[in-house]
Amino acid sequence: MSPHHVSPSTPEGFLTPTFDDMALTSSTPSDNVSIDSSDISSSIKRPLVPGLYVPTVAFFDPITEDLDLATIRKHTVRLAQAGVVGITTQGSNGEAVHLTHAERRQVTAATRKALDEADFNDVPVIVGCGSQSTRETVELCRDAAQSGGDYALVLPPAYYKTLFAPDSILEYFRDVATRSPIPILIYNYPGAVSGLDLSSEDIIELAKHPNIIGCKLTCGNTGKLNRIASATRAATFSDPGSGFMCLGGSADFTLQTLIGGGSGIIAGLGNVSPKACIDVMKLFEAGKLNEARRMQALVARGDWAAIQGGIVGTKSAMQSFFGYGGYGRKPLPKPGKAEAGKWAKAFEELVQFEKSL
Repeated sequence: MSPHHVSPSTPEGFLTPTFDDMALTSSTPSDNVSIDSSDISSSIKRPLVPGLYVPTVAFFDPITEDLDLATIRKHTVRLAQAGVVGITTQGSNGEAVHLTHAERRQVTAATRKALDEADFNDVPVIVGCGSQSTRETVELCRDAAQSGGDYALVLPPAYYKTLFAPDSILEYFRDVATRSPIPILIYNYPGAVSGLDLSSEDIIELAKHPNIIGCKLTCGNTGKLNRIASATRAATFSDPGSGFMCLGGSADFTLQTLIGGGSGIIAGLGNVSPKACIDVMKLFEAGKLNEARRMQALVARGDWAAIQGGIVGTKSAMQSFFGYGGYGRKPLPKPGKAEAGKWAKAFEELVQFEKSL
């Protein structure tokens, strides 16, 4: 297993665009260009550390559905102030499938700029970059880097999965990792890719690539997580290990992730209750397992509301309790008064605790 430790230093000129300019530019991948990913992995400016990463919500004008960059920046800073160790853009919570390439760049650039202006310069930004072709995925990785992203989170393609050869998915990830200007994390989320579920053997094998530095497991398979964490010597709060990040993909198994040797979570519930999610981790690390279990139960009840309501319920709860959130882009529905009340009630217990922290 290649070590995945990284240096906090950055070579001059590496990933230093002017974000306001880069937000509206596009990069076109060349089939003839190959990146020396071992050099890239040793020059990461903002290393990933164990903890809570939040896949942020994208906000829109309620009438025009244009990006609401001011609210995106405000929300990013609120999360950083709560103690999250990283931000993820362009995930399912960020409605990546509803955004153009230019809008994706704008969201990532606004997120990076907000963190820097609020003196959270060390907080990394992970950018969702999965697409159905290797070529477009590499293009999204390059766009992410130019817009201020530090890492790419990549789903496997699945539209043509019945036509794939046995090694097509492994080849896809290796090709993307070799050509991406930023390190990548494998995103295993069968529900988003027609049931395609990477095995622990697949991810352990891919982890040998020097530019694949972690994974997010939204499959909920804690046995798989434990096998990957053990084989890769994943980073934990108490042991940096190899530096590989083995991350759970949902707040409802935060404690299970940590017990299994995982590095933390990337959890959409963090948009609503980042402090409560972090509290589970703090209690576990302090050895207060009974308190951690009780806290995990509270978080899991709140996460069940987030799972049932998806981005519609999450945004509705944010609007009810924090005064911002708005709606998803069409064709996502706008909750009426009764539905908004339903989501407010479902999240109420967790939000009340969040506000007490």
